[in-house]
Amino acid sequence: MEALFTSESPLKQVTETCARLGIKPGERLLLVRISTATLQFYRRGVLAKSYVISTSRRPPSNVKNSLGTPRGLHEIAERVGAGQPPGMVFKSRVPTGRHFNEVADLDPDKAADNLITSRILWLRGLEPGVNRGGDVDTYERYVYIHGTSLEDRIGEPLSAGCVLMRNLDIVELYDEVRAGDLIWIAD
Repeated sequence: MEALFTSESPLKQVTETCARLGIKPGERLLLVRISTATLQFYRRGVLAKSYVISTSRRPPSNVKNSLGTPRGLHEIAERVGAGQPPGMVFKSRVPTGRHFNEVADLDPDKAADNLITSRILWLRGLEPGVNRGGDVDTYERYVYIHGTSLEDRIGEPLSAGCVLMRNLDIVELYDEVRAGDLIWIAD
């Protein structure tokens, strides 16, 4: 198991950023690595699970309307979807009552869309001027970690800024994390 707070750890930036911002790291931390298309879940400083993910089709960016995945230190601001079945489609963070396969069957044009499914972890940037406030506000950009209807394409650049996961993976992760848990997004 990879320890979180060793001098060799790639997460040294997390501890330095937390110290600079006066934030005490909690028991749980998510590390999103854009370059390797992975999300690592740490519990008490030890790697508990790693997931294959997708991030933006565009280059990483914290700027509004860039459609890039934002970098830096974030927290889970809100958790949406508890109790919904895997594959449930959400519109404006409200369950539609339909599984993504039903949506595709009703409207074949929607089959290629990246639908928001299963669970939503809405992110809030914690670094003023980097990913919080003004034209770089992750929360105001509606950047989420969420399930997708395009599970067969997980691992390739796919989103409009969000972090995409397979449906059963996001359900599993959702049950492990809480609002206020930290997320570090890096190239």
